Parts: sequence; structure tokens; C-alpha cells
Amino acid sequence: MPNDMHTSGIRDHRLAPEDYARNFSDLHPPMDDHEALVAADRCYFCHDAPCMEACPTSIDIPLFIREISTGMATAAAKTIFAQNIMGGMCARVCPTETLCEEVCVRETAEHEPVQIGRLQRYATDALMAKGEHPFTRAADTGRKVAVVGAGPAGMSAAHRLAMHGHSVTVFDARPKAGGLNEYGIAAYKSPDNFAQAEVAWLMQIGGIEVKYDSPIGSGMTVESLKQDFDAVFLAIGLRGVNALRAEGENLENVRDAVDFIAELRQAEDLSSLPVGRNVIVIGGGMTAVDAAVQSKLLGAEHVTMVYRRGKERMSASEFEQELATAKGVQIIYGAAPVRVIGDKAVEAVEFAYTRDENGTLVQTGETFTLPADQLFKAIGQTLDGAPEGLEIEGGKIRVTDTGQTSDPKVWAGGDCATGGDDLTVTAVAEGRDAAEDINTKLGG
Repeated sequence: MPNDMHTSGIRDHRLAPEDYARNFSDLHPPMDDHEALVAADRCYFCHDAPCMEACPTSIDIPLFIREISTGMATAAAKTIFAQNIMGGMCARVCPTETLCEEVCVRETAEHEPVQIGRLQRYATDALMAKGEHPFTRAADTGRKVAVVGAGPAGMSAAHRLAMHGHSVTVFDARPKAGGLNEYGIAAYKSPDNFAQAEVAWLMQIGGIEVKYDSPIGSGMTVESLKQDFDAVFLAIGLRGVNALRAEGENLENVRDAVDFIAELRQAEDLSSLPVGRNVIVIGGGMTAVDAAVQSKLLGAEHVTMVYRRGKERMSASEFEQELATAKGVQIIYGAAPVRVIGDKAVEAVEFAYTRDENGTLVQTGETFTLPADQLFKAIGQTLDGAPEGLEIEGGKIRVTDTGQTSDPKVWAGGDCATGGDDLTVTAVAEGRDAAEDINTKLGG
């Protein structure tokens, strides 16, 4: 996007260099040894731990916290990685406030849960810093498995399959592995190139080859993979983006939020990213929050998130909403876009207030207009280019509890498949479980 783009207020270099470094520093700085011991000491080490039940990967949380409390951070990391090989990233991005920490007994009694997420990061960082890998690959089985997609689900499956001795080839459409972890989350949640460091550490298990710039499509199909491999695991994510369905959405400076976040994550110089003065983000999920907050951190003067339903319906957690407002983002609830206004580029957006009538969203007839020189759409993604021959349910690939599709040789997991929430930690669990089922079917 050229620096002289229109006169709408979009430009780069809004801030001083030190401001970018500060704004995009670690959202949750790591604990030191003393902080970790104090935090671990607050755990009741429940026998029937609700936190463990709430964790999509079923990590033995009381055990790993007890191991930290006795000075065995490395042992704690092994407990975590046994269930969640991407526990380091999940410790950074997992919405613990709505999962394990929400059901913590300390939260129930004192409204201050044990800091499970930060303790998990403390342990996993300690082991990864040593460069050690806690697992050993089994003897080669002679079996080959194709994994399509190098995101959390794909890499989790690849690691578990390799651990069982199978040879794994991972195909990914992008030039880097990591998927959502590399391209789809806010930069301040995973600084210092952690996503790539985690992938490199994970692949120390051996037996995994990654082929980049290899999208599934006409040149490589599920049918062709089935001919060359004993099993196929699809972790292709949701590549399509929902349309705004509002007049003027094709004007310049109207972008998909996922593209903006990916561009920001790959930028070597944040000051080179053009940002508007008046930025509007339409949506109510984590992607909307990440786009809105990062626009503000890049130097936008006014950033407004607009969500069509009420606060209680937002998929972004309470913590994420509070983070946005703390960074200066205004959130407007109960409003839907009806028109994007502008000649060549967006200049304003007209919204209509909405209300819920017996579960149906309707417009009240009252409208308002907000100035905008940059508009981001964060209204959900869709399965684009689903492989032929697989059953689709609710816009996703239909799978069993263990990830098997309608094709007995094909499994799927992560955002592209039916199942749990679209979270990194859920994708990791689905990849792991599918890998176990594939191993069983291959005679492991």
C-alpha cells in the first residue's frame, strides 16, 4: 500500500521507533523463579481438579504446578508436553480466563485464580531454553502419513505420528509453518519469533518433513495423497472470509482483518505499515480485537469496534474486551453495517442499531454514521476449497470424535473440521487425538 495513499489520513511512521518496540512487547512478561514459586503455592492441588476437566488437552494441571512448587520446572514441562506438544504457545494465547482459570477453586472462593497460563509458560520456556526435546521417536514403522496444513492441528498430529515411528510429510500453502500461530494472532502475544522457534523445537522428534508453498488443489489432491500415503490428515483451516454484504464494501482501504494481522506479523519494520486515523473494525471475536488493538498500537487516533449483537454474545472473552478498551479502543454493541461511504476509498460507514427479537436480529430503523479511512472486516471465516468427496456439515468437514472423515483413509482437525471451539488449544487436542486414531488404524 503506497505511503501517499489518498488524503484519507492513512500513512506510516506515526510513532517514534521506541514506541513500536514498547507497544508490541510481550503482553504477559514471563515469571521469574520467585514469582513462579509464589504463584504455584496458591494451588490447592485438587484431586478431582476442575481446571484439568476444563483444559481441551487434559493437561494434569495440579501435577505440573506441584512440580513447579518443588523446584522441578523441567518435570513440569514434560507433564505439559505429554498432553500438549504446543504448550508453550498455548500458554501465551489460550484464553485461560474462560477455561482452566475460570473454574479454578481459587477463582470461585476469592475471584483470583491460580495463574495457570503463566505457570505453564514458565515451565515450558524453561525446558525449551535448554534445547531439549522430551520425547524419543519409536522405530520406523515403514508407514507414511500426509498432513496438509502446518498449523497447530497439523503440527500436533505430525509430532504424535512421528513419535509413533511413522514418516510424516507436512504440506503447507505458505512459506512458513505455524499456521494461525505464525500468521493469525496479535504480535504482542507471541513476540521474538516464538512460533518458528516452537516449530523447530517440535521437529527435533525427527521423521517430519515440511514442504512449503504446497497448497492442496489442482496440483495436489486428497485422492493423489491417498495413492502415495497410508493416511491423510487435513488441517487446512478456514481460508475464506465472509462478505460484509453492505453497499460499498469493495472501496479501497476496506480489508479483511486476517490479512492485516498476517501482514503485521510478517513485517520486519512495523513503522512501515500504513494505518488510518479513524479505523473501524467490524466483528466481535478474537480476530476483531487483535485487529483493533494493533491498529491503535500502530498509531491510529480513533479505533472503533462495532458488533451487531450485545456484549454478552461476543465471542471475544471478557479479558480481551477489557484489553481493547484499556488500549483506547471504543466498542459499540448492537449495530450492523448497512453502507460503506466513499468515492474511491472508504470515508465513513453507516450503521443501523439492532435488537434481538426472540432470537432473531432485527434493525430498529435508527442509524448513525462513523468517519473512517480504514475498515477491517472480522466477521468470520469459511471453509474455502473443501476437498471433494468428503461430507460437509455446517460449513465444515464432518468428522467423528477421533477426527475420521467420511473417507476411511482421511482424517481432519482444527478449524476446518466439526468439533470444538476454534482455538489453538482445541486444534492441538484434535491433531493429537486424530494421530492416535491413525496410529491405531495403521496397526500401531
